[in-house]
Amino acid sequence: MERLQKVMAAAGIASRRKSEELIKEGKVKVNGKIVTELGVKVSANDKVEVNEIPIEREVPVYFLLYKPRGVISSVSDDKGRKVVSDFFSEFNERIYPVGRLDYDTSGLILMTNDGEFANLLMHPRNEIEKVYVAKVKGIPQKESLRKLEKGIRLEDGKTAPAKVKMLSLDKKKQTAIVEIIIHEGRNRQVKRMFEAIGHEVIKLKRERYGFLTLNGLSAGDARELTPHEVKQLRALAMESTKKNS
Repeated sequence: MERLQKVMAAAGIASRRKSEELIKEGKVKVNGKIVTELGVKVSANDKVEVNEIPIEREVPVYFLLYKPRGVISSVSDDKGRKVVSDFFSEFNERIYPVGRLDYDTSGLILMTNDGEFANLLMHPRNEIEKVYVAKVKGIPQKESLRKLEKGIRLEDGKTAPAKVKMLSLDKKKQTAIVEIIIHEGRNRQVKRMFEAIGHEVIKLKRERYGFLTLNGLSAGDARELTPHEVKQLRALAMESTKKNS
């Protein structure tokens, strides 16, 4: 059993808040009867109509995509650039990304049509680890990397402590490969963190999200998450949110 407004939102009728307004306005029927109370729950067997039109419920789907560089983390782009939903054109469901990766950043991104699941994973109090590997200009000193580990002040506030490890360096080319683990999801966060210590990011890839990795996938490949993985992600997010509430 799920709340009526959640079922409506999942079916793409409107946002959950707008769905609540439609219910209060008497525009929603359940099994032929008008419903105006927000607490009503429905099952898969109940017939739900909005403005006399039956809604079609989508089966929730969950995917892991290895996003290539040069792809927008969106379902559409007004400039005609490739978007992550293009990799799922054979599906009828409205699949969208959970969070985002920059246009020129590659790596692991989750895709779903389950709004509640997406909101849970993107909750500000979440501390699900995200592992990035960055190629940067110059060779960061240990003191600089320690600043990232302790948290560094950006224009939108101080970052949470991070885990940072130098993977390799090229003295001749004056570049370094650095692994950084964060759990926040601010816009361009990793790039801005390295810029704050004087090192521009040349290339960036997200290699892990929680316990999920890109193992066995090439850029542009996707795989469906197993029911157990979905359950694990929910548990991880809920535990993290509860701990930080």
